[in-house]
Amino acid sequence: MADPSSYRPEPGQIPDSPGVYKFRDEHRRVIYVGKAKSLRQRLANYFQPLASLHPRTATMVTTAASVEWTVVSTEVEALQLEYSWIKEFDPRFNVKYRDDKSYPYLAVTLNEEFPRVQVMRGHKKKGVRYFGPYAHAWAIRETVDLMLRVFPVRTCSAGVFRNAASAGRPCLLGYIGKCSAPCVGRVTPEEHRELAEEFSDFMAGRTGTYIRRLEKRMMAAAEEMEYEKAARLRDDIGALRRAMEKNAVVLADATDADLIALAEDELEAAVQIFHVRGGRVRGQRGWVTDKVEAVSTAGLVEHAIQQLYGEESGDAVPKEVLVPTLPEDLEAVAQWLAGRRGSAVSLRVPQRGDKKDLMETVARNAQQALVLHKTKRASDLTTRSRALEEIAEALDLDSAPLRIECFDISHLQGDDVVASMVVFEDGLPRKSEYRRFQIKGFEGQDDVRSMHEVISRRFKRYLAEKERTGEWGPEGVEDTEAVESAGVNGTAPAAVSAVGGPGAAPHATGPAPHATGAAPVGLSGEVPADDGRPRRFAYPPQLVVVDGGQPQVAAARRALDELGIDDIAVCGLAKRLEEVWLPGDDDPVVLPRSSEGLYLLQRVRDTAHDFAIRYQRSKRNKRIRTSPLDAVPGLGDTRKQALIKHFGSVKRLRQATIEQICEVPGLGRKTAEAVAVALAQAAPAAPAVNTATGEIMEDDGGSTA
Repeated sequence: MADPSSYRPEPGQIPDSPGVYKFRDEHRRVIYVGKAKSLRQRLANYFQPLASLHPRTATMVTTAASVEWTVVSTEVEALQLEYSWIKEFDPRFNVKYRDDKSYPYLAVTLNEEFPRVQVMRGHKKKGVRYFGPYAHAWAIRETVDLMLRVFPVRTCSAGVFRNAASAGRPCLLGYIGKCSAPCVGRVTPEEHRELAEEFSDFMAGRTGTYIRRLEKRMMAAAEEMEYEKAARLRDDIGALRRAMEKNAVVLADATDADLIALAEDELEAAVQIFHVRGGRVRGQRGWVTDKVEAVSTAGLVEHAIQQLYGEESGDAVPKEVLVPTLPEDLEAVAQWLAGRRGSAVSLRVPQRGDKKDLMETVARNAQQALVLHKTKRASDLTTRSRALEEIAEALDLDSAPLRIECFDISHLQGDDVVASMVVFEDGLPRKSEYRRFQIKGFEGQDDVRSMHEVISRRFKRYLAEKERTGEWGPEGVEDTEAVESAGVNGTAPAAVSAVGGPGAAPHATGPAPHATGAAPVGLSGEVPADDGRPRRFAYPPQLVVVDGGQPQVAAARRALDELGIDDIAVCGLAKRLEEVWLPGDDDPVVLPRSSEGLYLLQRVRDTAHDFAIRYQRSKRNKRIRTSPLDAVPGLGDTRKQALIKHFGSVKRLRQATIEQICEVPGLGRKTAEAVAVALAQAAPAAPAVNTATGEIMEDDGGSTA
């Protein structure tokens, strides 16, 4: 690992002008390329103390052994040179978007004497017009099949074309009218090229003019009583309209634009692009990238624009590019795009209307692409095995953690404090063993103390199970104050089987012993079957992960030590830099950005976080919906609704006398007295406030019971 000070340029050597710089390693390989408005100011940022640098930047400067730069005249030239060098050197620390597939395009080979319509993939060729990309090749073939009726352009290969020309007979498409048969001289090269250009213009979005021209020709043929010609034109118009309907109108003003949206997390980013031409979505594509450098959303947008338009020119660069965030060097990027297009390009963030709605759709596609990418990585058996091995190696475990439990705390400003426990076995979620906790040991906001309480309660249950059954056996009465099932409607799930696969708990060798006294009862009130399988909390994890840093890790380790448990590893995953913290260590374990182990830990942590938030929100919503009438014994929903309907609100009901309450149908005096007592004991709700004006609103309206 190199010391950045060993190759730091002398003061005054770096010019204060725009330019592009390269970091090289000890083997002279380029590992990073960047651009700057001021080389002096930008490069000075890389030679700060390592502790103040982003971890990814620190890794880059310690891997490098030298730095060099090239001065340019303008920021646009810097942008062009940066793109060229990234393509040439493929630096390991630069963000590079990689296509998740090779997208097919509809291509018209205008560089040939007889242009051909075909499906093409891969590198774009000069003199060929491209439309798309499309999600599937069959979508292109369906569109072409409809349009060949109107634009009978050649679609055959060069070999088929030569054979037909030498034989003097066209292929089948020539006989059925879906090819103008230039191979046998039915049309001249000029006439065939005109057909190909009309086909290209129609695909480019200039549809309305051509259809109107066909409609005029159809009407003229009908007036002249050439009904067969009129019918053929009618069918041609219908075919073109069906081809157009395959791309729904999304922007009413016939806009030509590309919409770029991003979805990102700490380690990866996904980009999705919708190509809109003539107000219709003509193509879609997407990439995923590793965030190998410390890059912001604006930087990711700039890299995506470079990747998308670096090899394009002319109409392939649209008049308008819509992005979620403007690049940092907006003016330079806009000038670079204008240079590639040959005219001005608008680069902006949509704020309202159809364009903003469509941008939200593109963003949802980007989020789905990122989720799908992560799911594919997580579901692969080899990848999961490697992830578990990397975790064991990084945390110095004796074996791979086949069962991982992760805990997270959630609250809203200290209210409704809850915790979650999620379980991953063999790298996959075991949803039947997810648990939810209410923090009841204290009031207020204290994540460290909450973590200590949750870990203590979970592993007290584990020790109680071992002591009661000897080793493995049926479970007793649950800690109803601590645990709620993750199953449907809050009922306890069935006993979890330990059969099968690595990470499964050992079977009992004989009939499990019963505890003395009453039969064990679960939350649902049912007696679990005595089949020798380990019950909830009976099977310990090999690794406990907590959502947080040093304080939360120390609290979890302290809870286990107090219980005398020393054979379960503990670590924490901090959100800010995705650092892994171990008990008693002053420095975190930083896993490589490409580590499958880090991906697995991140997924476990995010799952626990989402599970805790959902539980916290459900408790908050339930608390908000509660009414003082809920405390009245024997008062069901029907009579509560009758009370609210009669008086109009809880406030007016609180002001009513017992005799007035008795007037409600179905309520006797005893129930009316219970209602009055309950309302008198309950504190009145805080008055509603109009947030726009600050005015305190009177509670005259209805209130739900």
